[in-house]
Amino acid sequence: MQDPGQLTRVERWALNASPSQFNALSGAVGGFTSGIVTCPLDVIKTKLQAQGGFAAMQKARGVTHARVYKGLVGTASVIWREEGIRGMYRGLGPIIMGYLPTWAVWFTVYNKSKIWMAEYQTNTFAINFWSSIIAGASSTIATNPIWVIKTRLMSQTPHHDRPRFSYHPKGGNTPTSRPTLHAPWHYRSTLDAARKMYTTEGIFSFYSGLTPALLGLTHVAVQFPAYEWLKMKFTGRGMGAAPVDGQDDKSHWLGILSASILSKIMASSATYPHEVIRTRLQTQRRPIPGQEYMQGLGGVVPDAASGVTESAPKQHVPKYRGIYMTFQTILREEGWRAFYAGMGTNMMRAVPAATVTMLTYEYVMRQLNDAQKHAQQKLLVQQAGEAEPPGS
Repeated sequence: MQDPGQLTRVERWALNASPSQFNALSGAVGGFTSGIVTCPLDVIKTKLQAQGGFAAMQKARGVTHARVYKGLVGTASVIWREEGIRGMYRGLGPIIMGYLPTWAVWFTVYNKSKIWMAEYQTNTFAINFWSSIIAGASSTIATNPIWVIKTRLMSQTPHHDRPRFSYHPKGGNTPTSRPTLHAPWHYRSTLDAARKMYTTEGIFSFYSGLTPALLGLTHVAVQFPAYEWLKMKFTGRGMGAAPVDGQDDKSHWLGILSASILSKIMASSATYPHEVIRTRLQTQRRPIPGQEYMQGLGGVVPDAASGVTESAPKQHVPKYRGIYMTFQTILREEGWRAFYAGMGTNMMRAVPAATVTMLTYEYVMRQLNDAQKHAQQKLLVQQAGEAEPPGS
């Protein structure tokens, strides 16, 4: 049985850990937990956001299909029927790989930025606002390739009109050859997607949608200052801080829950259209001359010079080019409602995701702070015992 005066492993680590390490670990655990809990809803949201672009492309090529995904329950039913439980968790690998560094970087940079800005600024809201922007930009640039892969994996569909059709002869799928992209799945795993994207589209494909993703910094600029303000109102404590002495534990966690839900609803409602634009840019494949045209994952049609008999433009021209042109294209072809496609599902995904992330973050931060406090108390007791004269 362990001596109660001895330090546990967690206490030993917490004793010498910095606030940045606390924030990084708590953020990573929060993001990891959130990713697992909400992955099915993320898949549904991505399918709804992306299908408008696929439908418009098929219509331009003279192919008409009914909308496959309709609403939360309808989309879930289609995915479950065609792909099963694996389809509901398609993209979980990059979600876990993405959320871990995203939130670890975000919370670390956010709290560091608040300390730095407090030296030059006294307005709490301004400090939280600009710290959110800085943290969001840092985490977005660092993890954008992972989110592009995640979006590609989630948005692809299991059936295509001509699953084995190829404009060019297939080569061997060896590590040194350019991989072929054929049905039933263009990308079979996270690593497979990364390899195929790099060999067929180049390094820039991993940064598709980076500009609208950075535009999405407006989301965290709304969410986290609102969260900090609401939590302070509800609990009297800032983000990551333990409850006030004597405060009821239940009311403290209820305050965190309420602040998480309200701040996420505010941010999602105000900034949702940029997510649709980002998804369209990320799911659009960048062609390299001579490569196979991948149906169902882009807005690029093959060159007429390649010998294709079907009607197509004469040049490789991406359907979506930049935020403004993508906005115009979606508005012209699908109307303003397309910018809110999947918003209901997004709310049902984003709100629980934010809630799980923040509750987990706050819980882990509390446990780590308690471990550090207990470790310091044990050390004081040990030092007092060593300093006491023998036989006294």
